[in-house]
Amino acid sequence: MAKSIMIQGTMSGVGKSLLAAGLCRVFRQDGLRVAPFKSQNMALNSFITREGLEIGRAQAVQAEACGLEPSYAMNPLLLKPTSDAGSQVIVNGEVYGSCTAEEYYAMKHRLWPHVLDAYRKLDAEYDLIVVEGAGSPAEINLKAGDFVNMGLAKRLDIPVLLAGDIDRGGVFAQLVGTLALLEQDERALVKATVVNKFRGDLKILLPGLKQLEELTGLPVAGVVPWTPLDIDDEDSLSDRLDRRRSSSLLDVAVIRLPRLSNFSDFSALDAADGVGVRYVERANELGAPDLVIIPGTKNTIADMKWMRACGLEAAVKKLAASGAPVIGICGGYQMLGLDIVDEEGVEGGGSIAGMGLLPVVTRFRPEKRRTRTTAQALHVKGVFAALSGAALEGYEIHCGTTCRSGAEALLRLEDGVLDGCQNGSVYGCYLHGFFDSEPCRRAVLGALAQRKGVTLDARPFDWKSYKERQYDTLARTLREHLDMGLIRRIIDREA
Repeated sequence: MAKSIMIQGTMSGVGKSLLAAGLCRVFRQDGLRVAPFKSQNMALNSFITREGLEIGRAQAVQAEACGLEPSYAMNPLLLKPTSDAGSQVIVNGEVYGSCTAEEYYAMKHRLWPHVLDAYRKLDAEYDLIVVEGAGSPAEINLKAGDFVNMGLAKRLDIPVLLAGDIDRGGVFAQLVGTLALLEQDERALVKATVVNKFRGDLKILLPGLKQLEELTGLPVAGVVPWTPLDIDDEDSLSDRLDRRRSSSLLDVAVIRLPRLSNFSDFSALDAADGVGVRYVERANELGAPDLVIIPGTKNTIADMKWMRACGLEAAVKKLAASGAPVIGICGGYQMLGLDIVDEEGVEGGGSIAGMGLLPVVTRFRPEKRRTRTTAQALHVKGVFAALSGAALEGYEIHCGTTCRSGAEALLRLEDGVLDGCQNGSVYGCYLHGFFDSEPCRRAVLGALAQRKGVTLDARPFDWKSYKERQYDTLARTLREHLDMGLIRRIIDREA
């Protein structure tokens, strides 16, 4: 039977995911078999396991920090918003259906068994489970039927660390106010507080920490400094998405779609020396980048309408006409085509003309393709001719079927399926993780550098090793700034 510790937060975005990932790495380094768990996640940044099941990317990141293959059991419930009031519901990695928020809360009691079964699966296999909450445990309107914060902690008797974000301001009010809104039995499970994302002089903060301990009766387990790390974030809360300007040798512009999904596809590009990735949501911000990327989306038709209305479609088409390279991934690939048809209402129904830059037509079907795969680039023409024959690895996750009309495919997948399309300097495919493969990155960035007349660092860049260094830096930071002795006593039920 596994021991456990839970990270809850005073609100969304306080850094629960990274704190959990860091503790996963710390305890793995200490020789424990440790696994992450989050019963319910709401995110468009998802991941496909080796079994072809879908989970939130945060839990895939935490699994990576543990040195594990991600499993559906680490995130049995995933909500993928399709509108402001509705989501696709993923249960144990598979599509359960789509519903409004009201419908979801009415059915939550039926999902408890899935949460408990997933947790028990990990409980039987590991020494320690690091559990992540969601949002805040003090959302009093959502307490009924809760199985992601205190509802889960009470059901399984899991001790809790409560984290607050000092960078946003008001961290003392966050922590004291959250605890004040908890029931007595819930508050008894909170064993310590954590102040996260601190910048400044700790000596000035110390009197406040002492008073916080007096007000709450709980120890402060540590003050974690703001640390520059390159680890995948959660959706719209990511700092990456606020980048607007690039002073790097190569300027890559990603269209920041309203329902942007899997923006982690571009993390490896952003980490490469000499490359700047920025996110653009207005036509006047686009400028003349060296590469335009249209990313994935949870609602292709709605985001196509948005691109058309805000002028970004016209701006991208103008750049493509000048010979500037444009790549679409998944939903972005669909948008580059001639037509997008949703006759069965998979993403809300309707049809719309695409951008017309690739001779393909997409029709949505209820069945979702979910697969991890390797691929090989075919004979690539145009700007990215150097990509020809390159080996790639990634995953596909989409409901649309895209048919080429006499056009050349871009990739051949390991099962023989031809994927993607190319037309002049415009390319598209369904392969998430396209840029994670070093041969692909080297070919694409080399071609862009040659086109611009600049020189990039030619040394190979190992993306996997780079990520491992980020996890180690995170773990080292937590060891230095958290009272790990206290946390171990909390886990061992000695504090």
